[in-house]
Amino acid sequence: MSEQYKIYTKGGDKGETSLLGGTRVPKFHERIEAYGTLDELNSYVGLIRDQQIDNHYKDILFDIQNNLFVAESHLAADNEESAKNLPKLTSNSIILLETEIDKMNEKIPPLQSFILPGGHTTVSYCHIARTICRRSERLVIKLGSQYKIDPIIIQYLNRLSDYLFVLARMIAKEENAEETLWRPYE
Repeated sequence: MSEQYKIYTKGGDKGETSLLGGTRVPKFHERIEAYGTLDELNSYVGLIRDQQIDNHYKDILFDIQNNLFVAESHLAADNEESAKNLPKLTSNSIILLETEIDKMNEKIPPLQSFILPGGHTTVSYCHIARTICRRSERLVIKLGSQYKIDPIIIQYLNRLSDYLFVLARMIAKEENAEETLWRPYE
């Protein structure tokens, strides 16, 4: 295998990595933590997409995975110049999530209580992805307190966590999985 195809560079062996633009930072840097958590989320979205679910959901999840990579690339850019030629998230991405949420919400019963994650493996994967999405959102907001971050990334993550929650409920309904209501005083 030629050098250009090797997956390892040895450049991070001392605990540093490069941002898009070339700046070297420690691997625990806020940017690395933020886009690394988005990468974790993207992996779980891929796991959901690999389940036996409707192809429409798979198509939406594929779109989500691409959008997460777009967000990751912007978080990895060390300055505006590095980010200028990157693809961008648009309001259409958020509108798509909202439209999908609304369509699913028409088919599931309204919530009367908090629900406990579980009931079916795919439902649980959706809830895991939802919680990672919320963690990602918190990390991006924190990063935005120090660096300029496109606010659409935060908006997208906020809406995505809602989508994943409603998708979990929709899949539970389709799989006839019981939603366990949280009953704190029983």
